[in-house]
Amino acid sequence: MHPLWPDDPDAALALQARLRDHIVARGAPAPALVAGLDAAYSRDGARVYGAAVLFSFPGLEQIDKAWAACEVRFPYIPGLFAFREGPALCAALEALDRPPDLILVHGHGIAHPRRCGIASHLGVLLGLPSIGVADRLLVGEARAPGQERNDATPVFFEGEVVGWAVRTRSGVRPVYVSPGHLVGHAAAVDLVLAMSREYRRPEPLRAAHRCASAARAGETKR
Repeated sequence: MHPLWPDDPDAALALQARLRDHIVARGAPAPALVAGLDAAYSRDGARVYGAAVLFSFPGLEQIDKAWAACEVRFPYIPGLFAFREGPALCAALEALDRPPDLILVHGHGIAHPRRCGIASHLGVLLGLPSIGVADRLLVGEARAPGQERNDATPVFFEGEVVGWAVRTRSGVRPVYVSPGHLVGHAAAVDLVLAMSREYRRPEPLRAAHRCASAARAGETKR
């Protein structure tokens, strides 16, 4: 069992608790390079394909991309997806020509039952500012934001603001943004909006999704 990627749920929960103590949910980074991270699974669920796509910021020009495949060694447990996808995502990041200044992860940061979603987990592990962007809530409640781009409402969980429902396009359903590590709430929302110019998801995550899907498709055809 790898100490950073245990395959036992109890060990994973214990590691998550330790990582939580190191999360810093504040800061306003000014990144020059941003990497979007996303994963896709083989049809049988036995392999995970992690993708990392590097963009300039604020120009949002794609600079590099990489992917890596790993066997899935951790069971499907909501709230512990970092242990299923993390090894492949870290391997993809390591394959980039240059390291990013910020990672944007498809998943949650502190908007998580134990305040340590995949974006926080990877941020602490890698020592990088990180933001979680998800399609739906894992925990908490939020009023629907207004219908215009930039409208946002807080996500409350156990009496605490853990993230934001953010309208990145007018009239389109919101995404859920939460600080991962070394990024505060306001900065997380502002950075996600700055990277969401034409579509609902920010461009680095859209590119990472395409890269992971293409990697899965290419492996399937071999």
